[in-house]
Amino acid sequence: MTNPNDTFVIVPTYNEADNLPDLLQQLLDLPVPVGVIVVDDNSADGTGKLADDWAAEYPGRVFVIHRPGKMGLGTAYIAGFQFALSLPHTQRVMTMDADFSHNPRYIPAMVEMSRHKHIVIGSRYVPGGGAINCSWQRVLLSKGANLLAKTALGLEAMDTTAGFRLYRRQVLESIPLENIFSSGYSFLVEMLFMCQRRGWQVGEVPITFEDRRRGTTKISRQEVFKAQYTVLRLFGRRLLRRAPRHAPEPVTD
Repeated sequence: MTNPNDTFVIVPTYNEADNLPDLLQQLLDLPVPVGVIVVDDNSADGTGKLADDWAAEYPGRVFVIHRPGKMGLGTAYIAGFQFALSLPHTQRVMTMDADFSHNPRYIPAMVEMSRHKHIVIGSRYVPGGGAINCSWQRVLLSKGANLLAKTALGLEAMDTTAGFRLYRRQVLESIPLENIFSSGYSFLVEMLFMCQRRGWQVGEVPITFEDRRRGTTKISRQEVFKAQYTVLRLFGRRLLRRAPRHAPEPVTD
């Protein structure tokens, strides 16, 4: 049986007041008990205050990290990782978007797979996965970025740019989080690259990705350029083999 305090979901937010209450309710109502860590970048629409209200109502299950402004998705994840690892009994840490593009209903299957894998990805690109309500430009961007990362970096996962992930504690403890260079969406590629180089086992659960219903996308042209730079930088590291590899610890639950 999963301990109520051993799985935490990190939800970075910036102006997600329209989505956050529904998302938190769905997460807290899951048949698999999870805690939630909201990392808010000083949202102008009151998202941070909403998160504080939920934390007050659900102490021990909802936590809030307030940051002074937009500092990048990757640094939000790192702040959440560090906070989750500081809590007693944490064994699994998940990441997901706040806009319902990642549906909470897939979390039980991801937790179940984590009993056999060190990392679990909510994947669009395995049989049974897909995407709906996305523009052709968004689909082309996603598939192109995924193909580039897989080809240049030798990544084995089918969905290398997915932000819907679960990491077991020992995986995060093996990564020098403070040394990760990427701060935006390219953090996802760098994190997976570092995990694979260390030999951690990756599994993928099929999901249907749905483009956000409310609010505006946070992906900018600058983020696309940063992602391209990240892939080139990591490709150089791959050629130089500048990463340790060790026999991973077995998954025990």
